[in-house]
Amino acid sequence: MANKKYTQEFKDSTVQLVLNSEEKTSTIAKDLDLNLKTLYLWINTYKKVNNIPIKTRKSFQEPTRKESLEDELKRVKRELVIAKQERDILYPKGRLRAKKQQNTLQKKFYKICMDK
Repeated sequence: MANKKYTQEFKDSTVQLVLNSEEKTSTIAKDLDLNLKTLYLWINTYKKVNNIPIKTRKSFQEPTRKESLEDELKRVKRELVIAKQERDILYPKGRLRAKKQQNTLQKKFYKICMDK
């Protein structure tokens, strides 16, 4: 893999594109034939130089949005209901079909074993 040298102007314009567009960073990196980690490094460097707050991993932070456990539970239950409805629309009676296929395979396997 060849190490490519990019001008500071290219780096800054690429970071501006990422920060000002609605496009995903991974899509921009792929379009410009850049490694995603390289692009994130450029973004973080640009933010440090220009005193722009850098987002940290949320899994290790306290949640910034105050959502009580009851509200979160209600929200998650609503999302589950919607997901189940979508599943039922996409796969009507899918469980029955899967069970029938499993029974058919078991019968075929049993028949093969008994023939030996």
